[in-house]
Amino acid sequence: MTQKTIHNKYDKAWLQELPLAQFEGRIVVVLNQHEAERAVDFLLTQPVLGFDTETRPSFTRGHQHKVSLMQVSADNICFLFRLNYTGLTPAIIRLLEDREVTKVGLSWHDDVNSLHHIGQFQLGTFIDIQTLAREIGIEDMSLQKIYANLFGQKISKRQQLSNWEADVLNDKQKIYAATDAWACVRMYREIMRFKQEGSYELIIKEENNETDKP
Repeated sequence: MTQKTIHNKYDKAWLQELPLAQFEGRIVVVLNQHEAERAVDFLLTQPVLGFDTETRPSFTRGHQHKVSLMQVSADNICFLFRLNYTGLTPAIIRLLEDREVTKVGLSWHDDVNSLHHIGQFQLGTFIDIQTLAREIGIEDMSLQKIYANLFGQKISKRQQLSNWEADVLNDKQKIYAATDAWACVRMYREIMRFKQEGSYELIIKEENNETDKP
């Protein structure tokens, strides 16, 4: 059994030298209720789904836009639900309320609060990657650091502050959004493998130690 080394604390400087990771599967943009129905019917047949949301940034103090995109990814396909066009359709609510399919997100509580501003639903069963990461000793909780710690690859955040309410999302936005949701699926599978097989070694970095490369 191959042991993988992970760190309780992952130095941000280490990210600079890592190769880039991005979703390379199929991306489907959902723009209306009919498309949402079809997407949800498919997604609820999948074993694991990764979730994330995007909101148009506001550069005016005290003003916040409503969540405009919810991305939901299986292993090889990601659906981008453009909520600024669709709202929370009955199908999307059905997906959010589902208790059968394994659904994972990162700091998902914050996303749920944003979604509740555009519609009401009773949240189904979700697993937070941050909770799983803590269980194996990881202390840095950002998606970028957890993913790098597990896979030795970097997820770009360059599109994070782009306009998620644009009439048409560009390819860079689509790939960025899909990557964040897909990364949740990969992280979930890897952490569950660690927990089941014990196939990892945790390196503890004390606060007063100098930074060492992983």
